[in-house]
This record gives sequence, C-alpha cells and structure tokens, in this order.
Amino acid sequence: MNQGKLLGGLLIAAALVGWLVMVAFLFVQWSTREVTLSGAFLGMLLATLCFAVPLAGGGAYLFVQGRKEAQEMARARLERDLLNMVLTQGKVTFADAAITLNIPRDQVAALVRSLVGKGLFSGAVHWEKGILYSQELAGLVHSRRCPNCGGEIEIAGKGLLVCPWCGAEIFIHREPNMASPGPQG
Repeated sequence: MNQGKLLGGLLIAAALVGWLVMVAFLFVQWSTREVTLSGAFLGMLLATLCFAVPLAGGGAYLFVQGRKEAQEMARARLERDLLNMVLTQGKVTFADAAITLNIPRDQVAALVRSLVGKGLFSGAVHWEKGILYSQELAGLVHSRRCPNCGGEIEIAGKGLLVCPWCGAEIFIHREPNMASPGPQG
C-alpha cells in the first residue's frame, strides 16, 4: 500500500539532495573563480526551476494522492469489516459496530448509507434503534414480515422496503415482486 506516499517522499528527497549537490558544485566553481557570481546565481536559478521544482512538485502530488488513497483504503476496510460483522452475526447494533470498528456511531450510519448506495448491503436497518439485520431476499419475499417487529412490510422505492409499524427500512439489491405471497415456481 502507500506506494504513492513512498514514491512522493523519495522524489521530494531526491529533488532536495540534487538541488543541494548542484548548489554545492556551483559554490565550489565560484570559490575557485571558474564562474562569476552572476553565473553561479543563474546556475542556481536554473537548477531550482528546471530540476528541483518539477521533481519536488511531482513528488508532492504523488504524496498527496498516496494519502488520499490510504484514506480510501481505510474506509473500504471499515465497510468490509462492517459487512462481515452483519453477515456473520445476523444482527449488529450501531453501538457494537462502533466499538468493534473503533469509530463514532454516526460514522457507522454513514458507512451503512454508503454501502446501501453502492448496492453492497441488502438487509434491514432500524435507524431509531440503530440495528442492522442481515436478511435473505427469499425470506422477505415469502414472509413479507419485518425482521424487527413482525409487521407487514411495504415497498417504499426501488430496492427499499419499509415497515409502517416500526419504521425499519429494508434494503435489497433488486425489488421483489410483492404481489405473489410465495416463491415463483
């Protein structure tokens, strides 16, 4: 991981070392009177503008991009861990997920919304109680019952079922045919 940060740091260091070597070379040339003071300054200016600045700028860009990549990877890791918790435990509270993942509770809710938006989470979410449920799509279509209170669920939108009794929202990858009470044959 973090190859961008490493490469960026190396480029910045190379720019600094290269610039210092060029400045030292020009200083030696000036002190032995092989170049004039104005020639040494012109050489430093050219070394700075043509070598050090582009190399350091590219390194800074790679370093910043590497940091962004590391943050995105950390968020993806949190999302994966949250999904694994729900899949393995079946029912996870936001508080338990926050403690396990070592993040604030509101960030757990943001991760759930992100996973739903990406189509990676299909299950039930009770926002008021802060509970995530893992659900099999076939079980919901067959039973049409809320995993939280047992009330009959209704279609609220594409991929979203809502329990009018307790307010639980159930996210699914594809909209079921709620007209048929049982599995299709």
